[in-house]
Amino acid sequence: MPISLYNSLTRRAEAFVPLDPARVTMYLCGPTVYNYVHIGNARGPVVFGVLVALLRRHFPQVVYARNITDVEDKINAAAQQEGVPIEVITQRYAQAYHEDMAKLGVAPPDLEPHATAHIGEIIAMSEQLIAQGHAYAAEQHVLFDVGSFPAYGALSGRDPEELIAGARVEVAPYKKHPGDFVLWKPSTPQQPGWDSPWGRGRPGWHIECSAMCEKQLGKTIDIHAGGVDLLFPHHENEVAQSTCAHGGQPFARWWLHNGMLTFGGAKMSKSLGNVLVLHELLKKHPPEALRLLLLRGHYRQPLDWSDAAITQAISTLDGWYRVLRDLESVATAAVPLPVPERMEAALCDDLNTPQALAELAELADAARHQGTAEAKAALLGGGALLGLLQQDPEAWFKQTDAAGIDAAQVDALLEERRAARAARDFARADAIRNELSAMGVTIEDGAQGTRWSVTKA
Repeated sequence: MPISLYNSLTRRAEAFVPLDPARVTMYLCGPTVYNYVHIGNARGPVVFGVLVALLRRHFPQVVYARNITDVEDKINAAAQQEGVPIEVITQRYAQAYHEDMAKLGVAPPDLEPHATAHIGEIIAMSEQLIAQGHAYAAEQHVLFDVGSFPAYGALSGRDPEELIAGARVEVAPYKKHPGDFVLWKPSTPQQPGWDSPWGRGRPGWHIECSAMCEKQLGKTIDIHAGGVDLLFPHHENEVAQSTCAHGGQPFARWWLHNGMLTFGGAKMSKSLGNVLVLHELLKKHPPEALRLLLLRGHYRQPLDWSDAAITQAISTLDGWYRVLRDLESVATAAVPLPVPERMEAALCDDLNTPQALAELAELADAARHQGTAEAKAALLGGGALLGLLQQDPEAWFKQTDAAGIDAAQVDALLEERRAARAARDFARADAIRNELSAMGVTIEDGAQGTRWSVTKA
């Protein structure tokens, strides 16, 4: 079935036809590694990771790149505050990012270019833009001349003159045009820097992605994705510099943007004190529940975070894993697992994860009532499309709440209870059940033995 994706550039859903069906290329703007990311930063990797998996089912090769921005003023500030080289900061938080993404079930990209490994390409692209009349050097800076690119503003749908009129930043005196943006800037002795034709300096943020994208994927790529907050100016500037550097060739044929995560309807921001750090949330909540929450809304729409939403996600997964646990003895011979057609159709319709989840709920109901190997396989296969239901049910139910429960202690008490019941010491067995209940543990006795799970509030 064909894949349809909403293109921010054309502002409509279009049937996805790659430039080369034998090699689909996709780039996602990755993190600036100066601190732990917040939960909103995880939405893009999660939802676009589902898209990459979808593309891999439809095309023989998909080359997916997600970058690491490892030189930027926020990184410099963090390094100076700790009195360490920027590499100490970037390696620490890049590693934390990888670990956090893995916990969320986000598969690593095929390529993970780092900005600092592409300084030569950044300088070369800047030189090329100067030679073509699209950029100029001034006071050790290199700036892109937005007036040289008539299509500037087309991606974001903004009028360049209105943008300039509404600007609230002081315009540097060396700029020809208030909207001109930096490709290269000078570094002080305390800042990281590289030799260049314009003196020792470092790249601007926007050209980093353009240079990495060209080097890793080519001059024209099929899909460029990122958060809607990057639409302007970051992605707009990428289009301008890449298109001009490549003689007018299109930079990205599809632009996909995920909506922001909000908190009580307000955008997450440090100034409002409502930033939820992913690294901390992963300690408090089951990672799979966080993943489910990030998939519940359509990727292009805002998604509001609340305690009720995460509680509901946990409850939903409880129900689905309970079905799988009850069908533990039912073998699924189908390998690989089937791809449920209605779920695939939902994902092909502009990555409609809410509809896909509704279909998954129906598969869970069918498995619960039918109890067959085919129904169980369909549930597992549907879950796999979204990166859900891939762990052992017992592992899910033994995940602890924020207070923490010692699994070894629970298992020891259950073994003591088993021995007490075998000895017909039912008073002791009941006392252990009560002790476990006070710990926040629910136990269920069945034909397969005694199972336990964390009591949900």
